[in-house]
Amino acid sequence: MTTTEISHINVQYSKTIGRGEQFGPGFTYPINVARGKDGIMYVLNRSSEYRPEGTRVTVCTTDEEFISTFARGVAQQGPHEYNFEDGSLVWPTCIALDSQETLFICDEWLHRVSQFSKDGEYLGKWEERPGSGDGELDRPAGMVFDADDNLYIVDSGNHRIQKFSKDGKFLSKWGTFGSGDGEFNMPWGIAIDSQGDIYIADWRNDRIQKFNPDGKFLMKFGSSGSGEGEFDRPTGVAVDRDGVIYVADWLNDRLQVFDHEGNFVAAKTGEAGISKWGQDKLDANPEMWDERERAQGLEREKDFWGPTGVTVDDDGMIFVPESARNRIQVYKSQSPTFAGPRL
Repeated sequence: MTTTEISHINVQYSKTIGRGEQFGPGFTYPINVARGKDGIMYVLNRSSEYRPEGTRVTVCTTDEEFISTFARGVAQQGPHEYNFEDGSLVWPTCIALDSQETLFICDEWLHRVSQFSKDGEYLGKWEERPGSGDGELDRPAGMVFDADDNLYIVDSGNHRIQKFSKDGKFLSKWGTFGSGDGEFNMPWGIAIDSQGDIYIADWRNDRIQKFNPDGKFLMKFGSSGSGEGEFDRPTGVAVDRDGVIYVADWLNDRLQVFDHEGNFVAAKTGEAGISKWGQDKLDANPEMWDERERAQGLEREKDFWGPTGVTVDDDGMIFVPESARNRIQVYKSQSPTFAGPRL
């Protein structure tokens, strides 16, 4: 049996998108990105828990054209009473689009999945089912649709993966607590490749696991540490059309790149500049430019700080949100160079 070895993958910094804002063009603790059609991107924000105001989903283009915001937090009714009404979010974790661009958002506090139109209209929710039975969720994290519009959900608190139809019908599950092959310890991110295989960021086990669509274990890579190919709480995983794997290495403050066999290729520690929105705000408040000139250690601003996920689109654009810095660093991947077959 032979495989094709990737000898070089070129990942270049492209731009930075975002600035910290509670309303309008900006983000409030962005945690996940979903790519729509025509350059549209949907950015999921943690925002401020237990507050109805503020940004939850920011809709903009990859050229930083602001379109809209939608969704809201929960409303406080008393000192210890809150209204968890339909359409509200507390601790949103992931946003995923089906083939019709209906948006699905899961919430690890509410243990539910809410649906919105691409214009932000609330469409409904899957019944709240906190628990460990089939179809029940405990702190859902990552989500991804396959080509048939089936939805895979990382059921983090139950240390497993569940598969549903897009109307919420339970189809299958796999995984249990542990560190062996096919076992998980609070998994978080998820991705699917062009063959339909599933990749899981196994958070507390500091590794990536790969499965076929039926949950059969295929391979794993990574271990705890800060060296090349090692992880410290990986939060996100993405796979491009060439099979190149990208991992958001949260506590190591970097993005790591691997070939389709899980071999380490490269690491990015951040190259962020000032975004278009940030430039506009600074130009409107000249005293901020003066403050930046006096600031110490400003060169660290370019670095990743706790990347919370990674998304790659069909054009090879890689989006890495950073909650702590209220921004998204964008990179561009060129087609890999193949060295030929390897025994």
